[in-house]
Amino acid sequence: MTERVNLGKSAPVLYQAVVELDRLASEALSNAGIAEGFSHLLRLRASQINQCAFCVRLHARDALACGESADRVAVVPAWQETGYFSPKERAALALVEAVTLVSDGQVPDAVYEQAAASLSSEEIAAIEWLAIVINAWNRVAISSRYPVRA
Repeated sequence: MTERVNLGKSAPVLYQAVVELDRLASEALSNAGIAEGFSHLLRLRASQINQCAFCVRLHARDALACGESADRVAVVPAWQETGYFSPKERAALALVEAVTLVSDGQVPDAVYEQAAASLSSEEIAAIEWLAIVINAWNRVAISSRYPVRA
């Protein structure tokens, strides 16, 4: 396999811009009252959809380090089938999935309406920015083939 260009090393100014965007998105989540541990579950779900092994491992570990239970981390791929998430968390997970899968039906009105019924405007904006940022990170890691070794 041909070694990939490492986007972070080849364009450090652009990489740092994504780092800053991530910092701002994390700040928005905190200001909106979204727990840091749950924010990692949101990042984890987008990363699972995008099949970004580097980010899946990172955010599973980060969620656990922030106090999320191993059970909640384990069931994120099947969150709709569990009782582990509150209505607000379910709305947030659905919104992250819709933004991640934007090429498949945009962000459906039903998903947005569910989010608006459960989340404040500040929470919706923070979650959507988080989805935008993690999708950017997934694309950086996948394109660069960030290694994931045991």
